[in-house]
Amino acid sequence: GNPELPTAVNITWSSINFKTILQWQPKPSGYFYTVEIQRQTSDTKKKCVQTAETECDVTDVLRNVRETYTAHILSVTSSGTDNFEEPPFAVSEKFTPYSQTIIGKPEIKTYAQKGSKLSVVFQDPLTPYTFPNGSFQSIRDIFQHDLEYKLYYWKDQSSGKKDATTKSHEFEVSVDSTKNYCFYIQGIIPSRRENRNGQESTVLCTSVGRSILDEYGAEVFIIIAVIAIAVITLAIALTVILCKRKKAKAVREKEPLNGV
Repeated sequence: GNPELPTAVNITWSSINFKTILQWQPKPSGYFYTVEIQRQTSDTKKKCVQTAETECDVTDVLRNVRETYTAHILSVTSSGTDNFEEPPFAVSEKFTPYSQTIIGKPEIKTYAQKGSKLSVVFQDPLTPYTFPNGSFQSIRDIFQHDLEYKLYYWKDQSSGKKDATTKSHEFEVSVDSTKNYCFYIQGIIPSRRENRNGQESTVLCTSVGRSILDEYGAEVFIIIAVIAIAVITLAIALTVILCKRKKAKAVREKEPLNGV
């Protein structure tokens, strides 16, 4: 190998819902990188052979998500390496997809606030892995009972949050029927030490019984009232002026003409 070739630095694993990208630096000039993924129970798998990029999608070689992997990033020339000398390489930190991939945003399918009940139905994030029939596995298919979800909800325009937990695809919580509520959902793996909390879903709000005052606030109504008073005052003033002019005109018309 060529000991003068630079080796990769700042190697990081980026993984969401088991889609895993390996990233590193620097950008190569006059040489290439080849990625080797190693695990204890199988042979080495090569990915992104002689690439000029500084990232590599390694999702398909991490299918055994409970296994722990290590990446070797080799610095190679365009002619490759011979069978007798090993090219210079850098080694990543260990990575276990099951305990380290980040849980992505759940998708809220439907929600409704009826009386004193708020119901929310959502869907698990999908992974890149498929069943034999070609359909994509969800994170629930992989984590099973290790996965749960939390619903965070609060009265609209209030900062006090409540939460509820479920292992199903639906929440139903008690709320104040006279108020609107905002909420979001987050996947959680309680057994983890790190990355326990997943990404937060989109924040949505109900609109049952929303008044104009709730929607726009009291300040807007004060402005509207001031404008209305000004318009009414102006209308009265114009009416008075017009009436005075009409009376003055009528008086002038009744006066006898000069010299008659």
